[in-house]
Amino acid sequence: MEELTGRVRAFAAERDWQPFHTPKNLAMALAGEVGELLAELQWLTPEESARVMADPEHGARVRAEIADVTIYLVRLADVLGVDLLAAAADKLADSAVRYPVERARGSAAKAPGISRRSRSEDSLWLDQRATASPGRRAYYAT
Repeated sequence: MEELTGRVRAFAAERDWQPFHTPKNLAMALAGEVGELLAELQWLTPEESARVMADPEHGARVRAEIADVTIYLVRLADVLGVDLLAAAADKLADSAVRYPVERARGSAAKAPGISRRSRSEDSLWLDQRATASPGRRAYYAT
């Protein structure tokens, strides 16, 4: 990871791009690249998406977008002073506590306490949105 971080940092420095590589700009660029990755998979069935790398042309595009996402994430972490591997290890440890195997196996449910609002607060919020803009409740009730 250190070698990649150094290469990305040097690439930006050689082009004098540091003034443009603010956390905000890098996060926005990262989001854009994630969007491009999503666009490559958007209309595929789950089965097609699982086989996308078997198609040389489509697989190459997906690989290139994953590379772009990786580069921007590495650069953002470098600019912010975040050790990506340590942050990922910490997050996995936290997730292991929040999603113990005996409760989480085979379930896509979110862990308790993730939402900032309770179910009753969500319902109240949705009702208020629907009152303010009739017909929108179905849109917000996702």
